[in-house]
Amino acid sequence: MSLLARLPEVEGTYTENRDMSALSWLRTGGPAEVLFQPKHMADLAAFMKGLPEDIPVLPVGVCSNMIIRDGGIRGVVIRLGRLFNGFEVMANGNVRVGASALDAHVARKAADAGIDLAFLRTIPGAIGGAIKMNAGCYGDYMVDVFVSATAVTRAGDIVTLRPQDMGFSYRSSALPDDSVIVQAVLSGPAAAPEAIHAKMEAALARRAESQPVKARSCGSTFRNPAGFSSTGRADDVHDLKAWKVIEDAGLRGARLGGAQMSEMHPNFLINTGDATSADLENLGELVRKKVSQNSGITLEWEIMRVGEKPDRE
Repeated sequence: MSLLARLPEVEGTYTENRDMSALSWLRTGGPAEVLFQPKHMADLAAFMKGLPEDIPVLPVGVCSNMIIRDGGIRGVVIRLGRLFNGFEVMANGNVRVGASALDAHVARKAADAGIDLAFLRTIPGAIGGAIKMNAGCYGDYMVDVFVSATAVTRAGDIVTLRPQDMGFSYRSSALPDDSVIVQAVLSGPAAAPEAIHAKMEAALARRAESQPVKARSCGSTFRNPAGFSSTGRADDVHDLKAWKVIEDAGLRGARLGGAQMSEMHPNFLINTGDATSADLENLGELVRKKVSQNSGITLEWEIMRVGEKPDRE
């Protein structure tokens, strides 16, 4: 029996063997066994409730922090469409946003309303993923502006999540991988719209000076290492940057197939044009190995890697 025949009836759309490379920020990866695009929140909840327990699900947005492996993704990939990208200024000055709304779009719309969510302007991706990954830059993170979120669980329950439910930490949260954020309420300080827009333009210019903004990249590849002691003494703990330990290992500009660690910013893994997902992941693993050999530091991936490796790479 095909997977599609085992799925519940929905109002949204099922697509079999959906090419995920066309949806991936990196433009690599194999097909999803089935892609589901729900029509509305109740449709998503009904789908989850009626889905057999043995069928895996994976919510995705614009895949801006994700390597989809070349063998594709088993089960059902859930992707929220434009009906989930709303933006509303609430009476109390908070904003309610759909999970598929792009971070940059939310930052601009909030600025127009005099609400400072400027840090989102330079973060690629959508709000749902930004919450799950506690995305941030230049010292500001989603945890700082998060008020609540509405999510659909794997069991099909619609739940409200508060900050204490999220387990936010550096570049991560405790949100289960098979729960789907549908919308969120965010809070930012009030400021003059022109001042917020100027702040965002300055951040964009700053980013362009140090990051390969025109390259096909998911941004930071590895999390900054936790405090590290070169001597083992508690008073000799340093705050390290991933780019620095990569550079110290001689890996700025390192290449494997069509994948490269950026010459401009060595913690940016880029598709130079013809990379496979295997090229990208294998180069990342090579970097981790050589950094460990050079400094004793084990880098942790910030980019998610999902799906199956092909039988032969």
